[in-house]
Amino acid sequence: MHNYETDEMIYALATPYYPSALAVMRLSGLGCIERLSTIFRPAKKLRSASTNSLLHGYIYDNDGKKVDEVVLAIYRAGHGYTAEEAVEITMHGSLPLINKMSLTLESAGIRQALPGEFTYRAFMHGRVDLSQAEAVEEIVSAKSLVSAQGALSRLAGGLSEIVRGIKEELIDILSSLEVQLDYAEDEIIEDWIYPEDAVDGIVRKLDDLIGTYDSSRILSQGAKIVLAGKTNAGKSSLFNALLKENRAIVSPVEGTTRDYIEAECIIRGMPCRLFDTAGLRNTSEVIEKEGIERSKKLISDADLVLYITDGSDELLPEADNKTLIIYSKLDVKRKGKDLEFSSITGEGVKEILDEVEKRLIRTRSGDGAITIESEREKDDLIECRNTLLDSREHKDISVDLMALSFQSAIKSLNSLIGDVTNDEILDRLFSKFCLGK
Repeated sequence: MHNYETDEMIYALATPYYPSALAVMRLSGLGCIERLSTIFRPAKKLRSASTNSLLHGYIYDNDGKKVDEVVLAIYRAGHGYTAEEAVEITMHGSLPLINKMSLTLESAGIRQALPGEFTYRAFMHGRVDLSQAEAVEEIVSAKSLVSAQGALSRLAGGLSEIVRGIKEELIDILSSLEVQLDYAEDEIIEDWIYPEDAVDGIVRKLDDLIGTYDSSRILSQGAKIVLAGKTNAGKSSLFNALLKENRAIVSPVEGTTRDYIEAECIIRGMPCRLFDTAGLRNTSEVIEKEGIERSKKLISDADLVLYITDGSDELLPEADNKTLIIYSKLDVKRKGKDLEFSSITGEGVKEILDEVEKRLIRTRSGDGAITIESEREKDDLIECRNTLLDSREHKDISVDLMALSFQSAIKSLNSLIGDVTNDEILDRLFSKFCLGK
């Protein structure tokens, strides 16, 4: 476990370490306002400043030399991101000044924060739960607007609200079981009946949340789209058309692409990585053969495969949720019901993009819907669901064993939102954060 000491004063740069007009240093911890006043002028105004106020002044080093002109945002305890006493220093974004400011703060007894330490403190002080804490990192690392908006919904407590609602339903069921356990057999008026409808309803809610993981992950981390097919089928032509630039060599000579070519792009607001792969065919040429093996590995790992054919393939892969069959050379083929495109005119590319978008976000339930992006959250939800499904399969077991089953399901949800957790989970989660968070 990282040495997250919540009784120490910490600081970190909250903006990128890069030359800019302004930079922000974030401070947190009991006594940090008083400590900062020893190197800030006018010190008296800082000591008396109210929460949520701004104060203009100067920071000085131990030799009495001016470090920088700054504006302070003051947060008294109970306010601000960490719910601790805190200050945000807005300064000039010169790298030498940032370095000097760091040394000056450390000389005043304020240590540099560890990765994620500010969000850790917000969690420990009840400002956010574990799901909301993860949403902070998801916002920072979001690669698309849709992904950022989804993380903002989780940060606002949307996911936590749903999970706590499910937890309350489980607690109600468990309470009815505990009534049976609290009384002797001859005092119980009615036998306990397994609430199958209630459990089925909870399982459906869990399945709805679990089902958002793949599309949410794609929107956040980017979709892996592989263009595959025989040699000279038109893969490179479509690759260039999707990128809107000539990245891949297009030639009538078979085997032009011997290794895969990778490029990043945005498709309908979704970050994507496109792979143009070596043509699939039998060959004894060593380099091309290696390229084909790499192509097969990419295909197996892809989120979506665009299989390009000119219609001459003897056997096509099965079209499914992961594989789209696309006919190239539309200009020499009668149009049919399949996806087609022309490398000469570009006709058909829009329809391909429409279908790619549809496939990649097929599990999204619409704008504003609550989704999950964290593998940890997905695992906790699956564990809760599987526990409930197991309880339904064994609904005739003794009341005390059934109570243990529902307690286990509740424990999984507690783990998700952080009502019950351990140092290993916290360390793994917060260590992924940047220093300023």
